[in-house]
Formats: sequence, C-alpha cells, structure tokens
Amino acid sequence: MRSEVITVRTGTRPTVSDITAQAERFVDGAGDGLLHVFVPHATAGVAIIETGSGSDDDLITALDAVLPADNRWRHRHGSPGHGRDHVMPAFVAPYATVPVLGGRLMLGTWQSICLVDPNGDNPSREVRFSFLAG
Repeated sequence: MRSEVITVRTGTRPTVSDITAQAERFVDGAGDGLLHVFVPHATAGVAIIETGSGSDDDLITALDAVLPADNRWRHRHGSPGHGRDHVMPAFVAPYATVPVLGGRLMLGTWQSICLVDPNGDNPSREVRFSFLAG
C-alpha cells in the first residue's frame, strides 16, 4: 500500500472542491488496484459527482435544505449551526474508493472526486490518498 496526504484550502464558506487532478497524479503509473480517498475530519466528506455544471452548488443547497445551519443542533460549539456540520458525514461519507486500471482512475465521463466541506470554521483540510495494488 502507498499513501499520501494533500492539503486543500476550502475557505470560510461551505464548499465542494474538485480533487480529481490530485488523485490522478497520485495514481499515475501505479498499475491496477483501488484508490481509497479519506478525509480525517469530523465535519467533511468525499463525494463523487459532476462538477462545473452547477451540481457542486446544488449539493451545498441540498445539504442546507436537509441540514439547516440553525440552532436546532445539540452540538453547539463553533459558529451558529455548526452542529449540522458534524451530522453531514452521515450523508456524505468521509471516504470513497475508486477502481484504478493501468494507473488511471476509472471514473465515469462526468464524475469527479470532491471534498465536501460545509464547515467555514476550518479553512484548510487534509485528504489522504491510499493506493491498494490489485
């Protein structure tokens, strides 16, 4: 197994960050296997979605509708509504696994690997890539 950690600047607002290019560089020439992407944070997740056509903004809008940033949450430290950030990984898991063949990600035409971060309190996130050879 081979592993690497990257840092992604997510800023101070909920965001979806496309990390596909970094994942492609990590598996380039690696052969056949699986890429496991993991976010070691309690308030972030990994999604495989289409980006650039509004789907990334739609995901944030959907999360806001399902998990409003208000005072209904028992977990109350941080900015108002921060408790929803701790629930979000139950909806957008903190991991994803993608097949790799010949050192290339086997994503569909419109699929991208994205870091989903609704938590504006932490402007920087770590993402761990692990390659498991087949």
